[in-house]
Amino acid sequence: MALFATSCTPTDEGPEPPGVKGDERQVSFEGGGFTVQGTFTGPETGGHDGVPGALIVSGSGPTDRDGNNPGRPEADTNLNLSRVLSAAGVASLRYDKLGSGDPDTWDEAAVEVVEDTEASIDPEVFDAQMAAAYTELITQPEVDPERTLIVGHSEGALFALRAHEVLSDAEPALVLAAPPGTRMLDVIDRQLSEQVRTAEAQGAIGEADAVRILSDTRMARAAVRSGRELTGSDSTGLFSPQNQEFLAWIDAFDPAELARDLPSDTSVLVLWGEEDAQIAREEIDRLMDALEDADRVDLAGTDHVLREYDDSPGAAALDADRAFSPDVAPAVEDFVDGLW
Repeated sequence: MALFATSCTPTDEGPEPPGVKGDERQVSFEGGGFTVQGTFTGPETGGHDGVPGALIVSGSGPTDRDGNNPGRPEADTNLNLSRVLSAAGVASLRYDKLGSGDPDTWDEAAVEVVEDTEASIDPEVFDAQMAAAYTELITQPEVDPERTLIVGHSEGALFALRAHEVLSDAEPALVLAAPPGTRMLDVIDRQLSEQVRTAEAQGAIGEADAVRILSDTRMARAAVRSGRELTGSDSTGLFSPQNQEFLAWIDAFDPAELARDLPSDTSVLVLWGEEDAQIAREEIDRLMDALEDADRVDLAGTDHVLREYDDSPGAAALDADRAFSPDVAPAVEDFVDGLW
């Protein structure tokens, strides 16, 4: 979802991670016709007999179980959320969705479909993998299957909002972290517009290039929504023919409509960083209008991956050098304490 992503090398030392590590073990299961790798974390506090369990769902693109992708290899959003949950007495499972994680762990089916640059992936695979991961979570002996949460970060929040439809006989509580508040192609259009205009103002790209990128984006968005075939000639690389089926599928979900369709007794916590450059306040406001009884916590000085953000000269820029927001843990703990 970022046009100008920078891959950064982590430093040897960084801020202390939040919460506690918990007792981790690796799990493997079948989902959508592929072998899925994941990490189950049992909480260190409160014992291990019948604790609540949380499924953590990653954001867009090849984002792995820990919340990292090639653009932000040290974000660790999901890993940090698992530590916060562990400190709150909640077990968790996070997993590598198709196309993410260590390629050495992919089965032959995953290697074949990911390496075929001309093939499009059935987007419902991601639903199937979430459902399989949830089943894996509740079958862990430490987890009480009657007390569960879905924690979705960014695009993962759209999957969380649909969990009651995708999962069999499950009505989990939801934690929506940095969730989109409008349809995905509109989110992408706004993000690209802001990034392109900023790059233009800084002299990184010229006016003609900026106009071409924005024009390509709007034309591609219109093509996806009308069902016209993409040519793959847009300047961003996002709107390829291989991505078209997924883009059309994910764009069909309006977060506000999904929110209004939730079971009336669904408990929801919304976390949003006030320095989030990818999700605007207006989008969160729109989502909250549809979530009448949800809890909302705005995290001061916090960016999209829930790390502290400071744009003053000399401030740390690398994810690994910036602390996870200290306001996430108390928000999650208060929410969990009120659920059961």
